[in-house]
Amino acid sequence: MIHEIRFPGAPDDTDAVARLLCPVEEHDGPCDVPWSLAAYDGEVVLGIHAEQRKAEEVADRVRAFVGDARPVTLAEGDPEYYAELVEQARIESR
Repeated sequence: MIHEIRFPGAPDDTDAVARLLCPVEEHDGPCDVPWSLAAYDGEVVLGIHAEQRKAEEVADRVRAFVGDARPVTLAEGDPEYYAELVEQARIESR
């Protein structure tokens, strides 16, 4: 399932969130949760491919990172918009 985690932010937030999700940039094997990240119009959008429970865990980690001043939302994402993420998850699940 595709989920979107959104919070108010700027492009410089994306590097920190990427390290939150994947602390070791050059690692063997796939990330625990396939993800993609973008920032536009004052918002950071994190797309993830995960079951609901795992998506809630990731959203909680992002909330802890950004703090109470910036609301973090978790919603279902459109798989058509995240076609590369769906493909990444398919390849990594082999």
